[in-house]
Amino acid sequence: MSIEKKNIIVGSLEWFYRDAQPDGETDKIPVLLLHGLPSQSHSWTIIMPELAQAGYRAIAPDWIGCGLSPKLDKRDFSYTTEAFIKALTELINSLEIERFYLVVQGFLGSVGLQYALRNPEKIERLTILNTPISTTAKLPWQIQQLGLPFVGDMLTQDPLFVDRTLEKGSRLTVTDEDLEVYRSPYLKSSAAGRAILAIVRNLDLKKSMAEIESGFKKWQQPTLIIWGIKDPWLDVQQGENLVKICQNGKLVKLSEAAHYPQEHWSGNIIDELLLFFRTTEI
Repeated sequence: MSIEKKNIIVGSLEWFYRDAQPDGETDKIPVLLLHGLPSQSHSWTIIMPELAQAGYRAIAPDWIGCGLSPKLDKRDFSYTTEAFIKALTELINSLEIERFYLVVQGFLGSVGLQYALRNPEKIERLTILNTPISTTAKLPWQIQQLGLPFVGDMLTQDPLFVDRTLEKGSRLTVTDEDLEVYRSPYLKSSAAGRAILAIVRNLDLKKSMAEIESGFKKWQQPTLIIWGIKDPWLDVQQGENLVKICQNGKLVKLSEAAHYPQEHWSGNIIDELLLFFRTTEI
C-alpha cells in the first residue's frame, strides 16, 4: 500500500497530510494519527500502509508549523493550544470525517486529546502513545529549552536539535534516512525554527493537563494506552493512573520502547492497534 502526500486548504491555513487508503471499498472507520514534538507525520509511515492493508484509511497530518505544513508568522497563526484545537477541528470537518479512530503521541499530540474530550461523539476509539496525560507531566528540558529567550532562538536555528531530541527521547539511534526527513524543514528556511520556538513557548502544559485529567473522569469511549516504559520524559505511572480512571481502558507496556514507540516498535504498535479496533470489548 502506498502513502499519498496531499495538501488541503482549510480557511486561511494549508495543511500537509499523508493518506493511505485501502484498495477497493471498505466499511471500516478511518484512523487519524497525530504526531508530537519535534516530529512530523513521517513517524507514522511504517504503520499507515499496514492499517490500509487491513482495510482502514490512515490519515496523518503535519501540525501547522511542523513538517511540510506551512510555518506561519505568529501574526497569522498564534500557535496556542486553542489555535491548534480550532485548526484541527476545521481540518477534520474539511476532510469530511464523521467518526474515526484517533491515535496520538507525544507533546502536542496532547492537543488531540483535548479535541477528543470536547468532541467525544467523533471518536470511535482512542489510542494514546506516550503522551502527557497528567498534571504531574512536565515539559522536558530537551524541549523546554527550545522556547527560552535567546537560547531557544539559537537552538531552533540549528537543525541538529532535531537529531538530539529524537534520539534522546527514543534512547536509540534514528536512521540517517529518517533524520534527513525530520531535519529538512529546518534546512530550508529559518521560519521552521521560529515556528517550533512559538509552539514550545505557547504550549501551556499545566492548563492542558488540568483539562485532560479532569475530562477523562467522564470519558466512556474504549481507550488503549500503549506506553514505552523507557521514556525518559513521561513515566508509565501516568498510563497506569489513567487506565484506573477510564471506564473502558487497557494499558499495554512496551518494555524496550521509549518516548517515540512508533519509530522503532511499529510492529508491536500495529498488532495492538488492529486487535483493539477489531475487539468488541477490551
